Amino acid sequence: MIPVGTKGHAEAVVTKENCAANVGSGSLDVFATPCMTALMEQAAYTSLLPFLDAGQGTVGTKLDISHVSATPVGMKVRAESEVTDVDGKKICFRVAAYDEAGLIGEGVHERFIISEERFLQKCCAKLEK
Repeated sequence: MIPVGTKGHAEAVVTKENCAANVGSGSLDVFATPCMTALMEQAAYTSLLPFLDAGQGTVGTKLDISHVSATPVGMKVRAESEVTDVDGKKICFRVAAYDEAGLIGEGVHERFIISEERFLQKCCAKLEK
């Protein structure tokens, strides 16, 4: 059982590679929203690893966030997650991201525990249709 309150974190440094102008989400060299989103998901995903059985994984199914402040190249960013609810295989999180000056984004995230093998079989079955 995954305890409510389980926390996770992930960190990155803003580089040209994770800026909006490079990933196609804008024209400026500032930390891209898709990269902030990925960092939030990484914080949530990795916090669940100690609770999963062999062959299990999690997939993100919902993310509702705001990106409230831009972060320049060279600054460190970190994402934090906290489990707020567990309903069977569905896990809900509060997520937030910060740079060295403060909050840059926040919201909620949902993941589901899956069997990796069954999940990939179902996914790859799309190729046969």
